[in-house]
Amino acid sequence: SICRTLKKFLNKLQNCCTCRMTQGIEKIPDSLGYLVLNDDGAVISSGGDLDNAEKLADTIMNLVQTAGKIPTGEKPNTAFKRLSVLWEEFMYIITVSNHRVYISKRQNISQEPAIA
Repeated sequence: SICRTLKKFLNKLQNCCTCRMTQGIEKIPDSLGYLVLNDDGAVISSGGDLDNAEKLADTIMNLVQTAGKIPTGEKPNTAFKRLSVLWEEFMYIITVSNHRVYISKRQNISQEPAIA
């Protein structure tokens, strides 16, 4: 029927749009969770340990905005592209691209420093 065909089409469209928004962040190996924020800090997509983590999204957006004010190069408007926040057991990898903030929570596997 037309309704069933339309429903299938809308499901495919939704899956396609979600994929474009997340850019595959949900497929990162060893990922414990992810968030995708727009440039206003609103959650576009989330999953895993970070599913619906609105408070964390606000905190990370404040961190991103603060870090964005720190000059990173000789050019005055050069901003960071990637930021890592590490704890003993896990870490957040934060990337800013195309008016989106991508946050991946991953297990932090600490390595002993190499001794020469």
